[in-house]
Amino acid sequence: MKNYDYVVIGAGIAGCSVAHFLKEDKVLLLDRFDDVAQFASGAAGGFLSPLLGKPNKFKELITTSLKFAIDFYKEIDEELIVQKGVLRVPKDDEDRLKFDVYKNFFDFECEEKEEGFFFKIGSQVFSYDMCKKMTSDIEKIFNYDVKHIFKEEEFWIINDEIRTKNLIFTTGADISLINEEYFNIRAVWGQRIDISTTSCIEFNYHKECSISTSYDKLSNDLYKVSVGATHHRFDNDLERKYEVFKDPSLLNLEQIGYTEDLYKKDTSELLVKANDILQLNDVKVLKTYFGPRASSFDYFPIVGNIINSKETLNMFPYLKNGTPVKNDRFSRYDNLYVLNGVGGRGYVLSPYLAKRLVDFIKDGIPLDEEITSDRLFKKWVRRQN
Repeated sequence: MKNYDYVVIGAGIAGCSVAHFLKEDKVLLLDRFDDVAQFASGAAGGFLSPLLGKPNKFKELITTSLKFAIDFYKEIDEELIVQKGVLRVPKDDEDRLKFDVYKNFFDFECEEKEEGFFFKIGSQVFSYDMCKKMTSDIEKIFNYDVKHIFKEEEFWIINDEIRTKNLIFTTGADISLINEEYFNIRAVWGQRIDISTTSCIEFNYHKECSISTSYDKLSNDLYKVSVGATHHRFDNDLERKYEVFKDPSLLNLEQIGYTEDLYKKDTSELLVKANDILQLNDVKVLKTYFGPRASSFDYFPIVGNIINSKETLNMFPYLKNGTPVKNDRFSRYDNLYVLNGVGGRGYVLSPYLAKRLVDFIKDGIPLDEEITSDRLFKKWVRRQN
């Protein structure tokens, strides 16, 4: 049986980020697919853009994470991040009025340009290549399905084959390994397309979809551009049983409603929305990507250790009646951690949150409650009476 200090389950952007910050230890990265950044993280366009709006905790988190992510990706490999700015364009007159209010609260250098606001910090990360580079010196096992996990003394045992002191779940929309009712993640399915076009695009755009700069010249007058993304939620038993996440083929996804007709409709929708932003000439779809983003009910991520709800309620049954108990008294699974719920901003949030998680595990630096599982547990408990 192989022994590790840390095992990270899930090799998307969240798992790759966590593994990167643990690379000085004996760490293993596992994934059921055949490489890093498959499914949701592979479908992501890697767009990095500010969140607009009035000041609040979520906007503050995005701003902090975006600053961190830009520096982090540049340090990994400057060739894998394109920073030419992003033009945020209002969707309609009502949205324009909101922008006029939001401009008083912009967190980044900005100028009014064309019909919107141009942010120099806007960037795009090459998602797969970046995850690959981040984990180049990390031990990995692919095509590995975790069937069962149990605790034996101070170690977590995976499939009776792997033993680790610390176990970290970064499994995205598939939370079948977390047997806790309060831990609620919903899958938001969507597509991105890569296209070729004779239109040379100077910077990223965002309106009802995102369009990348012309980051790759295919020939003298032909450029490669990314367009994303669509959003769908399917609420049915098949998705809740998580079997659908094991096979990313369209044939399998038809069971939950992601049909071939919807797949084609999404591609057409992206092209229409992109042309609503600017005219794209001689367009040809090169490749389509699709996958399930993992989103929490309140859009905040979930970072830290996991509360054992059964033991906590046995200790404090009056929690159901609304009697408060300090968070540090909750029972938690030993050396079991999570980074999840990064949604459509995975490439913005994950590096910063991974660093926060590793600092929490190794140095005990506390995490803000709004990003821990504590908020999910307390909301769930109030519904149990």
